[in-house]
Formats: sequence, C-alpha cells, structure tokens
Amino acid sequence: MASTTVQVNNKLIQFRREITREYIRQNLFSPYMGTELTAIIRVINDLKKGGEQINIPLVARLKNNAVGTGPLVGNEEAIDNYGDRFWIDWARNAVKLNNAEEQKSSIDLWGEAKPLLEDWGKELHRDEIVDAFFAIPSQSAPAGLGSAPGQRVNGILQDSATAAQRNTWLTDNADRVLFGGAQGNLVAGNMASSLANITNTMTLSAATINKMKRLAKKANPRIRPYQLKNGREYFVLFAGSNQFRDLQNDTTIINANTQARAREGNGMDKNPLFQDGDLIYNGVIIREIPEIDIRLPVYYTAAGASAIQVSPCWLCGQSALAWCWGRMPTPTFLKEDDYQFFRGAGVKMAYGIGKIAKLTLMGNLRDWGIFTSFLASQADT
Repeated sequence: MASTTVQVNNKLIQFRREITREYIRQNLFSPYMGTELTAIIRVINDLKKGGEQINIPLVARLKNNAVGTGPLVGNEEAIDNYGDRFWIDWARNAVKLNNAEEQKSSIDLWGEAKPLLEDWGKELHRDEIVDAFFAIPSQSAPAGLGSAPGQRVNGILQDSATAAQRNTWLTDNADRVLFGGAQGNLVAGNMASSLANITNTMTLSAATINKMKRLAKKANPRIRPYQLKNGREYFVLFAGSNQFRDLQNDTTIINANTQARAREGNGMDKNPLFQDGDLIYNGVIIREIPEIDIRLPVYYTAAGASAIQVSPCWLCGQSALAWCWGRMPTPTFLKEDDYQFFRGAGVKMAYGIGKIAKLTLMGNLRDWGIFTSFLASQADT
C-alpha cells in the first residue's frame, strides 16, 4: 500500500508578520543630559535659529590675594574668560522600496522604516557622545566638517591624533588625569610612556575612585560637582563594561554592598550584587557604558605594559560636554518616485557634540568638567 507524500510545493509555510528587530541599547547618558547649567552634558538649542557655530562663554573664578589697607587701584584682577567654539554638521539616512519588492514581501517593510530610522538616530547619538569623550578638544573646526559623511564630533578624534597632540593634551590636563591609579605613573608630556606604565593589575577599584575624586576636587580650574547636598559633593563616573566588571569584583565594593546597604524588604531587587545597574561609592555614581569598550580607539588596544589593552574612564561634573542642536530630527520623504513606483522615507538632523574646554596660558585647551583616569581594560577570555 502506497503512503502519500506531500509534494514540496504543497507544504504549508507560515510567515509571521510580527517583526523582531535587532536590539538597540538605549542612550545610557540620557539621565545626565539637559538644558540646565547643572547638566553633565549641556543641551544647547540656540543654533535652531540658524548658524553653523556657537560660542559657549566660560569664566574662571577670581584668584588674587586680598588687598588689605593698601591701595586697590592698580591691583585689580582681570576676569579670566574664554569662548569655547562649537560647530554643527548634518546627519541623514533613508530607506527606499519599490512596489515590486513590497508586493513580494510577507512582512510590512514600509511599516518598519520609521522605527528603524528612529533607532538608527538614537544609536548614532549615543555613539558620538562616546567618541566625543575620547576626542581631544580643538580650537579649530573638526576635520570632515561639511564632507559627505559629515563630522558632528568636535575636536580631534583619538585615532586621528598625532603623538604631539596627545602629549599637548596631557601637559594641559596634568592636574585632571591619572594613570593606573598612581600619580607616579604619569610621565610629564609623554602620553605613550604614561600609558605604558599601566599593568594588568591596575584596574578600576574603590581606591582608584577615591583618589580620582580627591584629585578632581583640587583641579584648577575647579570641576564643579554634579550635585551638592548638605556640603557633600557628588560626581558621575562613566566606565566601559570591562572596567565596570573589575569594579564589581573589587573586595571593597563587594563588602560595601554586602555590609553597608540597608536591608530593605525587597533588598534583592535593589542590591547591585544581584541586579544590573549603577554602582555608587563615596559620593560617586558609577555608570556602565558598554559602547566605551565597543568603540575603543585602536590607539588604546595595546598601549599598556606588555601591550595590554587600556581605556579611559571619565569622572564628570557639570558642563563636561555640550550637545548643540541646529536641526532636530526631521522626517523626509522621496520625491523622485518614478510615477509612484518607489517609496522612500528618511531623517535629517544637524548637531555638534564635544568636550567643553578652556584655553590655558600656553594657548591650548584644558577639559572643563572632566577628570580622566586610564586603567587596564582587558577583554574577557
């Protein structure tokens, strides 16, 4: 007796119309962005009215010794001021479909255009904030401004910087930089040699965070804390996943979360030993930013002792970065549709992002609201 076999063309195939898109991590910097002067990443909207550049005025505190009974005339103090210049550039993207491909498709590809473009924009914003942290401030327009791909990150991108530019940045920021958790690792005016002093045991730890905070309080110009409460100063530290892992394994951090945290009724839901999220120690909020490792410039991948990978992490106060909007994300649509055979949707926006920095007496730039620490950042094996 013959048994019937279903011919291949008659086999049932179910095509789900519900689409699963690739995961896009949210912008973990968002809680620290705002239009207020107190924000870590200052959002500035003035260029929405027009223009390609904006000037952010910075004024340092007065430092003169007091004049007692002697003459004050002729002993006045000049106001130390600087205008930090930012440039904006365009970012655009689009998708295009024709009727023939839409007819073939079992899914609504056109319906995915808008959410995909939204995700693309969010990812671009987050990644370029990371690139801006890595960059060296510059008084000149960013290379690539107005080019085909555009350049919204102000400053000199780390992998495009010369040894002289890195050394100059180190000289100008010597009071707000730490290598391997020890000030003795800094080789004055030599970035490569300073990084080469970092060994694989010099990882992010509670002790290093304490030292970073102490040094940040002494930096000149002063780094204004992110928050001030009852005389207590709070900063935010942005670190990559590798360094965040090392901090989670630090004995002092483990003991602090084991012994010092309140034993609330739902303690397991809040204790960072069991849950993902920020760590906090000695008035420093430590936020993990995975894209710091993902977008790590090639320059750092073998810069430490024995060619180990190192990475910066950034202890931030107010006005560390500026995000300058020229044009908010705006939807666009294809006009050359070949008698309605093509459909296209896009997005356009214009902005600039970069470190806020002030001119030094040597005519270079010093980071305004950032203390940078370079530590080992070994990838998982």
